[in-house]
Amino acid sequence: MESVMVAAGELSYPVLIGNQALELLDKVLADGGTVPEKILLITDDTVHRLYGKQVKERLEKISPVAMFAVQSGEEAKSFEQYYAILTYALEKGLDRKSMIAALGGGVVGDLAGFAAATFMRGIPFIQIPTTLLAHDSAVGGKTAINHPKGKNMIGAFYQPKAVFFDPQFLESLPAEEMRSGMAEVIKHAMIADASFLSWLQKDLSAVVNPNADQLATMIKEGIKIKAGIVSQDEKETGVRAYLNFGHTLGHAIEAALGYGRITHGDAVAAGMLFASWLSEKELNADLSAGELKDWFKEIGFPVAVPEELSSEELMNFMLSDKKTASGKVNMVLLKEIGTPVIHSYLPERLQDLLEEFRKEEIV
Repeated sequence: MESVMVAAGELSYPVLIGNQALELLDKVLADGGTVPEKILLITDDTVHRLYGKQVKERLEKISPVAMFAVQSGEEAKSFEQYYAILTYALEKGLDRKSMIAALGGGVVGDLAGFAAATFMRGIPFIQIPTTLLAHDSAVGGKTAINHPKGKNMIGAFYQPKAVFFDPQFLESLPAEEMRSGMAEVIKHAMIADASFLSWLQKDLSAVVNPNADQLATMIKEGIKIKAGIVSQDEKETGVRAYLNFGHTLGHAIEAALGYGRITHGDAVAAGMLFASWLSEKELNADLSAGELKDWFKEIGFPVAVPEELSSEELMNFMLSDKKTASGKVNMVLLKEIGTPVIHSYLPERLQDLLEEFRKEEIV
């Protein structure tokens, strides 16, 4: 069993990584002074079929459990589903001595975390991730729902009491969801650890079809990087913005296509290629962007911005993103692998650069 402590402001909590991690739930809650009288288990319909009964029975050893399953997919991060969860919690008699447990990927974690943050002004919650992508989203306390005009536009910073990452829950992931999570693993390596990136690049099979040991290493290293950044900047007033590498364009692609049309990781991969190209053009960075594109293609990531989206349309979505300030769009670029910086662009300039990127074949 691996354990990574996450420090966020005055709070700290453990991320437990390993088989049967959830068996430590009683001790972790007791050590943290959280012994709930009721638990609301929030999941999605796919995870519910696979693991809902198993996890519900485990939680019932602590206190009575009510379960709420949302539809699988990014569409669940809506105001309607959020409202339905709060209504259900009230109907089931949850109160300030209750706890929410999020069983699922990033969508469920974001939605359940926001419900926990706002129900009766905040009740405890835990994360039980079931996707590789959630190694990023389950740590750090960002919770949110989407708005048609932008992703994660309505939310709160609210830390879980603990995160329990059992790799057995990843065994049922389809290939496209595993690849989606791998994009965030690669992002962490690119912004913080050149040796980790080299480890990922030396064996394509480890990225495309990782074994249990490789997967555990990726999860642990990714969480350590995320935890180190969050400990310095819980609410994204400084260095935490580096975690947005690839996300400015990635979020715009997701929103412009319509949530659920492309996986988060595939969109972020396209965003990382643009940010890498931009880093070489603007900062004279040596990132081997052409080799990066070839590697992404081998992994299975789409390596081009969807043709049906115009650069002007994407720019409009980037302007409505949270990373925009004073009419400028903030982009995370790299001076070199492991050295991120923030560059601000006027919309007209960035749109021209995006158009140039789309027309220019990286070699």
